Amino acid sequence: MPALVNYSGDDDFYAAGSFYSNPMDLGCLLSIGPSAYYRPSKRARNDSQFAFEGSDFEQVRKPSIEVLPDECLFEIFRRLDGGKERSSCACVSKKWLMLLSSIRKVDLCKSPAADKVIQPLKLDNSDDTEMTTGEEDQELENDGYLTRCLEGKKATDIRLAAIAVGTSSRGGLGKLSIRGSNSFRGVTNLGLSAVAQGCPSLKSLSLWNVSSVGDEGLIEIAKGCPLLEKLDLCQCPSISNRGLIAIAERCPNLTALNVEACSRIGNEGLQAIGRFCSKLQSISIRDCTLVGDHGVSSLLSSASSVLTKVKLQALNITDFSLAVIGHYGKAVTNLVLSGLQNVSEKGFWVMGNAQALQNLVSLTITSCRGTTDVSLEAIGKGCTNLKQMCLRKCCFVSDNGLVSFAKAAGSLESLQLEECNRVTQAGIISALSNCGAKLRSLTLVKCMGIKDIGSAVPMPSCCISLRSLSVRNCPGFGSASLALVGRLCPQLQNVDLSGLYGMTDAGILSLLESLEEGLVKVNLNGCLNLTDEVVVALARLHGETLEVLSLDGCRKITDASLAAIADNCLFLRDLDVSKCAITDSGLAFLSCADRINLQVLSISGCSEISHKSLSSLKKLGKTLVGLNLQNCTAISNRSVELLVESLWRCDILA
Repeated sequence: MPALVNYSGDDDFYAAGSFYSNPMDLGCLLSIGPSAYYRPSKRARNDSQFAFEGSDFEQVRKPSIEVLPDECLFEIFRRLDGGKERSSCACVSKKWLMLLSSIRKVDLCKSPAADKVIQPLKLDNSDDTEMTTGEEDQELENDGYLTRCLEGKKATDIRLAAIAVGTSSRGGLGKLSIRGSNSFRGVTNLGLSAVAQGCPSLKSLSLWNVSSVGDEGLIEIAKGCPLLEKLDLCQCPSISNRGLIAIAERCPNLTALNVEACSRIGNEGLQAIGRFCSKLQSISIRDCTLVGDHGVSSLLSSASSVLTKVKLQALNITDFSLAVIGHYGKAVTNLVLSGLQNVSEKGFWVMGNAQALQNLVSLTITSCRGTTDVSLEAIGKGCTNLKQMCLRKCCFVSDNGLVSFAKAAGSLESLQLEECNRVTQAGIISALSNCGAKLRSLTLVKCMGIKDIGSAVPMPSCCISLRSLSVRNCPGFGSASLALVGRLCPQLQNVDLSGLYGMTDAGILSLLESLEEGLVKVNLNGCLNLTDEVVVALARLHGETLEVLSLDGCRKITDASLAAIADNCLFLRDLDVSKCAITDSGLAFLSCADRINLQVLSISGCSEISHKSLSSLKKLGKTLVGLNLQNCTAISNRSVELLVESLWRCDILA
């Protein structure tokens, strides 16, 4: 009985044979009688074959490749002929996939057939015809043609291993982006190791918010991907200077580096990049607490001959780093400085007066207390080829600094001011009249210091080069100011006045009448007080050139405006009348125009538009590629379905 029920008390299952060595002993089991107790259990299913030898029988196990150790499987896999066979084997199990992903390209054995020279076979009785035999399905060169992006839950080591095995025979992986990671089975060093071993053609790697990847993974990338050119590290707390130093030492072709919010990367890593990466052209460093003057200055001075783009944001650097930029930035063309709280006026002044930024084309400064009137003038004098200037939240820049900068920067083409509250309307007008002959674009955003001026202001000299004016969300910019700008800049073609809720018809009409060139793009979103008079005048005076018109939120615009547009605006391709007071009649006017060819139409939030406009929309749909019907409550879902069926070429939002 103990032999039957495993008297020790466990639930082990006895497979592959009988409890008795001799089959004749089974009679003992039958002699127990009906009073014996049997533990209830299911009959074990066993498909194994048995071999009988005399009175004994033994299980014969089927041969399986799984009994081979990993070393043997590795030797088998590296001898497979091509990528198709390796990909097929990778689909068998995760074990095989990970083994295949661990095989480097140098470990692969070439097929003997691949080494043979294929001789052309000439047919009899022909001098020109020859037949060549060989495999038609040959692998592509691993030049890095493919791009893969893993986001969120899809970012796992298994997927990276599959990418490493699958892309090797299809042109090679050239760009890999991993954004976020699976919280349970996220990307680790093992996944990056698989990519490093299977994708030697990798040229661009981006890691965003991948906390489980550390220095070991980046070191494997450095070893296996010597062609790497672009590296983007964002919110990778486990990567330190050690990983970045490995990249610097083994990836000499690195041209672009972006490091953001990596708390363990500091000066040593940047020094290595500057020392070994002689081809580095773009560097962006943001919110790295360990980065200071020593690392930034060493990098900039070492790569001064080729470094063209520099971004330094939210760093603990001082005036010394900006002085280095001013002395060694001979090749820099694009410079972004943001959130540098420890840089004073002296740092910006030295950067401008060092006279090394002669090739600087674009400069953006955001939230830097050291940007003052004095330093801004020095930048204008020192950067003689500066074409684009953007100042954001520079609270110490006033009218005097703006005018001085405009006089000094003779090559300036675009000027943008955002939340510079010490700049007034007088400073803007004076800067426009004193700027060089190349200024083509002026943008003002949320500059609360701008107030409307009186009508008795003397007329300054004209700025005939300005083509684009954008004044957004500056509530003090009124009708008198706009009328003066119209007389000052008669060649305007693009006008954006969105968010100027105090603007009236008088200011817009004065601007329209002052302009000598026809307007091409007009944005009046949020100008609540404008009426049909403005749109009628715009269509009459500039209808032959107008291409884009946006009137979103102009609630006093009615069907009369659409009728004027239909009669005069021949080249209009984009029209937005969302939340306007238009009705079905207005759309009917628009659809009856013979020469209008609208491509994008937005009537979102127009409650007076109903199903009666279906025929008009179908007529307009002959040329439309985009139609916005959102929040049109009078149009039923059935009407929208009919439009979708009829206008199958048009992208409809409803």
